[in-house]
Amino acid sequence: MEQIQNEQEKSPNQNLLLCPMCHQKVLQEYYFCPNCGKELRSKPLPTDALSQGATYALSIIIPLTGFIFISKWPGAKYFKSSDPKARRTGAIAWIILLASTIFTIWFAYYLADKAIQSSLSSLNADLGGF
Repeated sequence: MEQIQNEQEKSPNQNLLLCPMCHQKVLQEYYFCPNCGKELRSKPLPTDALSQGATYALSIIIPLTGFIFISKWPGAKYFKSSDPKARRTGAIAWIILLASTIFTIWFAYYLADKAIQSSLSSLNADLGGF
């Protein structure tokens, strides 16, 4: 009987931790200390369809904006996550970013080459009469 009572007393305490800032007892499930607001552990990244879609869309847009918004891109955080679903989202985002960057560079080269060829054709046509 005494052993059961000791186990019951231990089990609630096993779920408690001390906040490193204010030293108050907090539950292991807490992300922030309710007393001082100190972050105890990072929140898991959202892996719903909307979050994934936003990450993928940003992966397509970043090369088009000259990497201006790279600090807002969550792909790296997703890729470093320990959650397998979040990690997969990050890997897909990296692939999309690389493919979009390669396409943007190729398209810029294509447009520049087309403009140069057009200018050369125009010059040749103008100078051909002499």
